[in-house]
Amino acid sequence: MAETLPLFPLGTVLLPGASLPLHVFEPRYRQLTVDLMTEVVPDRRFGVVAIRQGWEVGADNIESLHGVGCSATLREARRLPDGRFDVVALGERRFRLLDVDADAAPYLVGTVEWLPDSTPEPEIDNAAPALAEAARAAHRRYCAIAWSREDWREPPPETEPGDLAHLLAADCLLSTEDRQRLLEQTCPVLRLRLIRRVLARESGLLGMLRAVPAPVSDFAELPSRN
Repeated sequence: MAETLPLFPLGTVLLPGASLPLHVFEPRYRQLTVDLMTEVVPDRRFGVVAIRQGWEVGADNIESLHGVGCSATLREARRLPDGRFDVVALGERRFRLLDVDADAAPYLVGTVEWLPDSTPEPEIDNAAPALAEAARAAHRRYCAIAWSREDWREPPPETEPGDLAHLLAADCLLSTEDRQRLLEQTCPVLRLRLIRRVLARESGLLGMLRAVPAPVSDFAELPSRN
């Protein structure tokens, strides 16, 4: 059944199970944060949808939103003296975006349907244990090149195959396109195959370039157009 969620468009992709720290400064998203904190929005839940181009989405460029996003639950919120917020949310469930209302609230509100995993064919499902181990191995290789040991951790051994690919990606700086492909893939086994390929590719690139990934925050001193 369709439901409504307030939307927070971002220049990145939120995956289920991933933590999402946000610095909220724009007035409409300050209002969304207040509505989440006071539970004007039920269950402190909102939807995160990646933007195809640019950083802002208004009523005139809603088509720039990807069609699949991830719900998030507000876990922590700290109000700063000037009215901005530092918040932490947790990714939960994938959804397909059916419609967007730009007039119902100061922020965008989406009509969504939840997007569950599909059931793999038996011959594909039988490959899950081997692919899970291969994906874990690719994740270890990537992290050994990219991070110090204390900066990453392996998902617990009991992690369900359906959750594993998303948790492996959470420790890695992947492109928006790669993360969106992971989010949209509804077959858990094919998702494991995808994350293994992506991490193997990224490890090879990092090894050849003798470089490590840097988060966008490291470039905070660069001039900004905003």
